[in-house]
Amino acid sequence: MKISISDRKKFFPIFLLFTLLFLISLLCLVLLGKKSLPPPVSETMTKSDSLIRSVVVIDAGHGGEDGGTVGVNGVYEKDLNLNIALFLADWLRADGYEVVLTRTEDLLLYDKNSDYRGQKKIQDLATRRRIAEEYENAVFISIHMNAFPEAKYRGLQVYYSKNNATSELLAKEIQEKTRDLLLPDNTRKIKAASENIYLLDRLSCPAVLVECGFLSNPEECELLSTEEYQKKLAFSLYISLVNYLNYSEKIMP
Repeated sequence: MKISISDRKKFFPIFLLFTLLFLISLLCLVLLGKKSLPPPVSETMTKSDSLIRSVVVIDAGHGGEDGGTVGVNGVYEKDLNLNIALFLADWLRADGYEVVLTRTEDLLLYDKNSDYRGQKKIQDLATRRRIAEEYENAVFISIHMNAFPEAKYRGLQVYYSKNNATSELLAKEIQEKTRDLLLPDNTRKIKAASENIYLLDRLSCPAVLVECGFLSNPEECELLSTEEYQKKLAFSLYISLVNYLNYSEKIMP
């Protein structure tokens, strides 16, 4: 049906009225919506919410020309260290933690453009230390393997830095949690690091070194060489770190 010009003129005021009512209703909805929205995050943050979460620095010991300990089955420590470090990083990142690895490849961290003769290991350790010190809230964990002339010795053991009081707490958590979850017969105790452990002696952040087992023990060496066990060990370390981080962040001033 066609509408005449006269009819349009007659209905025009009504159209304007409905349009005005619609705009007023729309404005009210917008204003009410704004009131119902939560305030910006910056306005609702509590002190605990605003704490900067720790950055976990995972150090896979050795690498490149420095193979570390060689297992009785011929496996290189450097490779096992890196595998476990990468698995651990995956667990932590999946849980939302920021993770930094000192190395992700088979290399030694020295400056290849310098005169590094006789300085490779010194430069490597200094680089690992510098990486950890770049982060104000770093928690440092170094992954290693053990060895001893007598093949009977076995078991994971954790060393801790004496430069930070919570390093010992982290070491205890790892030692106890890995025993509960993975190594029920492990009776080894944590130890304070001596000055011979370069990184733990010099870092001021919470820092531990985990000797994951003895490559001089045939049975443990074979176990450590399997991907399945490496993942289980990495998961145990992950649980230990999360327990420690949850506790340490609660007690931060």
